[in-house]
Amino acid sequence: MCGDHGIAKYGVSAYPPEVTIQMINGYMRGTAGANVMARHANTDLFVVDIGVNADLSNLKGVRNEKVAWGTEDFTKGPAMTKEQAIKAIQAGIKVADECIDKGYNLLVTAEMGIGNTTSTAAIASAMLDLEPGLTVGRGTGINDERMKIKRRVVAEGLAVNSPITGDALDVLCKLGGYDHAGLAGMIIGGARRRVPTMIDGVNATAAALIAWGIYPGCSEYMLCSHLSEEIAHKKMLSQLNLHPIVDAGMRLGEGTGASLAIVVLQTALGLYKEMNKQ
Repeated sequence: MCGDHGIAKYGVSAYPPEVTIQMINGYMRGTAGANVMARHANTDLFVVDIGVNADLSNLKGVRNEKVAWGTEDFTKGPAMTKEQAIKAIQAGIKVADECIDKGYNLLVTAEMGIGNTTSTAAIASAMLDLEPGLTVGRGTGINDERMKIKRRVVAEGLAVNSPITGDALDVLCKLGGYDHAGLAGMIIGGARRRVPTMIDGVNATAAALIAWGIYPGCSEYMLCSHLSEEIAHKKMLSQLNLHPIVDAGMRLGEGTGASLAIVVLQTALGLYKEMNKQ
């Protein structure tokens, strides 16, 4: 799920907003880290434009579910309207349904959108009633100066929007991204069909927290791939009662941790089936 974030313009990431489209081009060429790890995990990678601030109609293979050209700047008001949030969630449910109808028995979350760890930190603060200092991490490896900006942006977003603590749809509308909304829908869609979803890193876990807030029963169909370096990740996993398969200090996102966890599970299953068998 790919979507841009209005707050990226403040320099909350080590990379400019234009990198979102550059990464999508890499996915379509099959050369990004996410592609390599997906191949080694024997999984298929699909790219969905749910809110990219660019015209991707010329990119063959990109699924168009665009709700808007990026979210609004949440330091000035809500990131999206309720109608937009619901539309993005419904798009995620539709993607899940179509994958399941094709025979896939495991869904994997993956996202791309410069600035998304800032929205994730804001979601974690609002859903768990935590100060930004307890949820804002270094994301793409930002320096101390950018960390100050990132904390300020999250604090301003919380102050301006006054999200209702624990109200998932309200939090999503005010502070989230279309990537979060689409992944939340995908998780809900899988749970409705009794198909599990492998949750990737901190951004995907924020989406899982939103999904759980909307449909608590979906947590029974979540698998946690790994524990990332981001400080909000462990707190959100605790709320969801999820336990990571891998703890390798990863911070890339894009479904890479989920791919690694699948390889670990495939290896474990191979041992179970084949070790000491005559």
